[in-house]
Amino acid sequence: MAKAVSKPATEKKAPKKAAPKSKALSIEQVAESILDKFRTLNIEQQLQADLEWCLGSYRFDGNPVGLVDAINRSLFILKAEQIKKTKGVTATFISSIEKALA
Repeated sequence: MAKAVSKPATEKKAPKKAAPKSKALSIEQVAESILDKFRTLNIEQQLQADLEWCLGSYRFDGNPVGLVDAINRSLFILKAEQIKKTKGVTATFISSIEKALA
């Protein structure tokens, strides 16, 4: 006796929706961009060291408290640099940092 091969029932599947692409940066990306900006401008060496340490800590344990604090201090410095019209510190850069913190 031969076994009958059953065909699977065809089910209509809803088309997959693409995940919305947000332009908001992750907190890690923001910290790296701030660090790069400070290195380029050659300012705030102590804050650079703090950011590097907090990035390493965040990557290790996933706790963003120290990193957020360092980014907030950096934001204050970057706003002051923007007022001084420092080249490379744009309103877009600052607003992207603020969006990531929100």
